[in-house]
Amino acid sequence: MTKKKETIPQNDLVPIADISSADFFERVAGVIEQARKFVGRTADLTMSVTYFAVGQMIVEREQGGKARAEYGARLIKDLSEFLTKKYKRGFSVTNLKNARTFYLTYVSRFPFLVQSDLLQKGQLMTDLLLTETENVKGQPITDELSGFDVMKRAAEFFKLSWTHYTYLMRIENEDERRFYEISAERENWSVEFLRRQYSSSLYERLALSRNKDEVMRLAREGQVISKPQDILKNPLCLEFLGMQERAEYSESDLESAIISKLSEFLLELGKGFLFEARQKRFTFDNDSFFVDLVCYNRLLQCYVIIDLKTGKLKHQDLGQMQMYVNYFDRYIKTEFEKPTIGILLCKEKSNSMVELTLPENSNIHASAYSLYLPDKAVLQRKLAEWIQEFEDEHGTDNGKKKI
Repeated sequence: MTKKKETIPQNDLVPIADISSADFFERVAGVIEQARKFVGRTADLTMSVTYFAVGQMIVEREQGGKARAEYGARLIKDLSEFLTKKYKRGFSVTNLKNARTFYLTYVSRFPFLVQSDLLQKGQLMTDLLLTETENVKGQPITDELSGFDVMKRAAEFFKLSWTHYTYLMRIENEDERRFYEISAERENWSVEFLRRQYSSSLYERLALSRNKDEVMRLAREGQVISKPQDILKNPLCLEFLGMQERAEYSESDLESAIISKLSEFLLELGKGFLFEARQKRFTFDNDSFFVDLVCYNRLLQCYVIIDLKTGKLKHQDLGQMQMYVNYFDRYIKTEFEKPTIGILLCKEKSNSMVELTLPENSNIHASAYSLYLPDKAVLQRKLAEWIQEFEDEHGTDNGKKKI
């Protein structure tokens, strides 16, 4: 009589840390193959979910193994060799390390995974990618999320390409990383533009142009344009003009360079900017005046007039801009439009002189410009000092800043 072969009960889940290396490698490969077959997803979402799943498996395998860096390095190297042999490309040691970092960086952002029974049971979220109706053990999925549900939920979080995420993961400050992620999602930034904005220290420049109690809004909401102060950056970075920092140049030279790179200049100004004219002429009491640049912001629904100064800002410049703004408000803007904003773009400015010259709640602002990418470390130190001053003044709540 033939002895009946014993089978493992279907409801017995084998922890990933207890299976053999060969089974582990095959299990990772199974997730990758089934994830690639899933329909109704973009290539970017597929790649992000796949690498997140692989990263989770690597982390759980490491946690169940020897708590040594050498173990993790060998695991990734061996897994890379196996997957590269099987799939040829896409699973280098670097990519697998990125997958691991990706999971560790973003797992706290996925409450539906962290709070679910899947992780508590040692059951991988990635098991649910294998099919819409059955998990890896062949058990029907009833109370747990189906594979389709997981992908639908994941699509709510993974909105950028894998290349975007590999860049974002390098940003250590969580608030800063979240700002760039939100901005890239909402503004449809390319990876190249994301790199430029990070290299130009956009987060720090926006934060330093705001009141201290508004800094954290950048991390929660990105750049929101709702009032004139929201369009300010300190400094405005004009490195794309290609002008030498120490070279002699006139205001006319600067204006011409901006016009030649107008699309880049409007992007640097921020969201919602449209260009109307250069050297806009208006006449008052038989005298002619010329505004260097006239823009319009469709989000604020107002004119934004810009005067260029290649030297240090003077109080006379502020007085002249006040006249320009008054003229536009009285003779140019329509009834439904908001008050005109005046920006003096200067090489050097004195905040105390600006505050002393202009009335409170003035719609005129001075902003310094830079012809090279600013020193990110310097801006980060300045921002840290601002935040520390705010915490000293208002205290903290469970390590979070009170806003």
